[in-house]
Amino acid sequence: MNLRRWAADLMLGVRFAFTGGREGWTRAVLTAVGVGLGVALLLLTTAIPNALAVRHDREAARTDISFATQQIPKADDTVVVARFGEDFRDRTVRGRALEPEGPRAPLPPGVEKFPAVGEMVVSPALKELLASDSAALLRERLPDRIVGTIGESGLIGSAELAYYRGAEGLAPHIDGGRVARIDRFGDSDTTSERSDPVLLLLILVVFVVLLMPVAVFIAAAVRFGGERRDRRLAALRLVGSDSRMTRRIAAGEALAGAVLGLVFGAGFFMVGRQLAGGAEVFDISVFPSYLNPSPLLALLVALAVPAAAVLVTLFALRGVVIEPLGVVRAGRPQRRRLWWRLLLPLAGLAMLYPMIGNGRENGDFNQYLVTGGVVLLLVGVTALLPWIVETVVARLGSGSVAWQLAVRRLQMSSGTAARMVNGIAVAVAGAIALQMLFVGVDDDYTESTGQDVSWAQMEATLPSEVLLAPAADKFRNTEGVKAVHGYSEGYLGDRAREPENTTMVTVGDCASLREIAHLPSCVDGDVFAVHGADWDTGVDVAKLAEPGRKLYVDPSYEGGSKSLEIPWTVPQGVKAAKPRKGLLAGTDRGGFLITPKAMPDTLAPALTGHAYLRLDESVPDVQERVRNTAAAVDPLADTMVWSETRRTDRFDAIRTGLFVGAACVLALIGASLLVSQLEQLRERKKLLSALVAFGTRRRTLGLSVLWQTAIPIVLGLVLASVVGLTLGTVLLKMTGTPVRVDWVGVLSMTGIGAAVVLAVTLCSLPPLLRLMRPEGLRTE
Repeated sequence: MNLRRWAADLMLGVRFAFTGGREGWTRAVLTAVGVGLGVALLLLTTAIPNALAVRHDREAARTDISFATQQIPKADDTVVVARFGEDFRDRTVRGRALEPEGPRAPLPPGVEKFPAVGEMVVSPALKELLASDSAALLRERLPDRIVGTIGESGLIGSAELAYYRGAEGLAPHIDGGRVARIDRFGDSDTTSERSDPVLLLLILVVFVVLLMPVAVFIAAAVRFGGERRDRRLAALRLVGSDSRMTRRIAAGEALAGAVLGLVFGAGFFMVGRQLAGGAEVFDISVFPSYLNPSPLLALLVALAVPAAAVLVTLFALRGVVIEPLGVVRAGRPQRRRLWWRLLLPLAGLAMLYPMIGNGRENGDFNQYLVTGGVVLLLVGVTALLPWIVETVVARLGSGSVAWQLAVRRLQMSSGTAARMVNGIAVAVAGAIALQMLFVGVDDDYTESTGQDVSWAQMEATLPSEVLLAPAADKFRNTEGVKAVHGYSEGYLGDRAREPENTTMVTVGDCASLREIAHLPSCVDGDVFAVHGADWDTGVDVAKLAEPGRKLYVDPSYEGGSKSLEIPWTVPQGVKAAKPRKGLLAGTDRGGFLITPKAMPDTLAPALTGHAYLRLDESVPDVQERVRNTAAAVDPLADTMVWSETRRTDRFDAIRTGLFVGAACVLALIGASLLVSQLEQLRERKKLLSALVAFGTRRRTLGLSVLWQTAIPIVLGLVLASVVGLTLGTVLLKMTGTPVRVDWVGVLSMTGIGAAVVLAVTLCSLPPLLRLMRPEGLRTE
């Protein structure tokens, strides 16, 4: 058969789809909606790399403070920038204070002019938040007058909370860490760290797991209305069409629905693209302009979807005999064969097997083997599920009328039932595997901070010129603060420049010092040397504590920021103290402990004040009240919430991306399932009306529909759990991680899948009741 004949038959099918009356149009639109939802998510997926790249570029373009920043002299093209990062409840506010030092000082991206002292420019999202009643506590520490908004070029997302405020007197505080002088905005450091093979594996698996359900739903959508279509095609045999031509015409109908689905998908994507500009999912937001699909990937989607529609239709009709007098489908079909269905997951395991034990020490995982192996395992779910459903329902016995109606329907069309839940099964299997992988490697990317959250829940860092005692009193008077321990901290060296031995110096009252060391006795005026502290491993504190020895506070290091190099002579009568396992930074505190009367005034500029606060968590917004107090003490005061653990940023970003993608896939699953369910009910309209006309109760028919959904989904979720656990085990062995099953996660993923199906079934009940009216028997 030449290509011209193929093209003519396909075009004839396309014509039947659009000129076949209401029946043809209905099927074409249902197919287009199902395919369009999948295409929209595929387009969104192809746009994600560009969105991430734009966010990265925007973040790099506005970079201002870095610990690697070299100190530069004041000039007419410099600006002093101070980091004012604010946390407001569970959201992060990016804040910067700007002090231009000349007429050519660089402006940050998205800002048209520098705000004056007492003014600030804010992001649109922050402006909206500050105007709300819920932001009263945030407004207290941002008293500045809003004089403008930050443009899109200066933000990484539409929902980002950010501001620039005017300031003065920042230059004395330049430390290269929180306050710096710069002559341009933008990150010049192009070096990149070595990629972590396990993180790359996570990214690969996340993309495969998120895209596979989409492909499954598109394949199912092109088969909407299959039974009625086959009955219509039987009429073509009466006018001389052979079986091959009939199949090609059917493929043409599917092609028409798929092409229309591309149009619908483009429309859904454009609508979703605009809606994305006002949405924030797991603290991630984008501007609509970020979501531009890669032209090459979009072209691939445009070609792959229609081609898949034709191939799926031809594959589905291989077991259907379309004759001039009807469709031979209702006869006893040939039992599905199991052997070739098992080959798919076994081939997937074979592709993954060579990488077992690689861990992160033996280079990157082969991305082609990983992608192919995971795809084959998940495709194996779609191949095995129809066989399992057919085998199980063939053995189901008698029961209530609703049960018998459901079972008989499943026995006649088990393939249709399996197709409806294939996408859910694939999504759940992939989610279980990913959950196992994330839980398994979580410890590798989570480290202990050593912070004792039972001793303190927040820490405030104060500039050197702020007196610690009055500031500590203000914190004590803050509502919700139960206790405050204040220390002035710095570093001592045995030389002013490039010291060989360094240790810490801590100033505090006796009560506070007893919290961090075991003191023999203490009165104001004492000095202690802590011996045997982990902090001072390799340092002979006894030698440093010799009376009369000169040490230097804040010594200088080559390439470091400006240091004060203040000399301090060790006094007579230094008492020995023993370390106390650290409450402050995960280790015991070493070095010298000095009470306030024993500290020379010359040391004050080199010490940084730290207040450690114990909070009453039952007080509403107690953390916000502490932040407001810190801002009142000094605008440059910084606060930090303590936590027992800290997780790697890249690991968190991948997990967040998974949650965002999973939310989109679940939305697609629900919408596509609903369309599929409505299509199934539409095909059975006359049958349902006939049953009601013969006296069948609507409640019985409703329960039968629930059973028809429940049986396949239970079987699908059981299969998904087995495949997901298998894939998760293999992935953990590939990363060299001990296999550990997170049963709570497995049950959660399974429950979410079941909940989506239940919600879709309940949404389909109102249309079901309308279809059961006797008027449904009316025909032309």
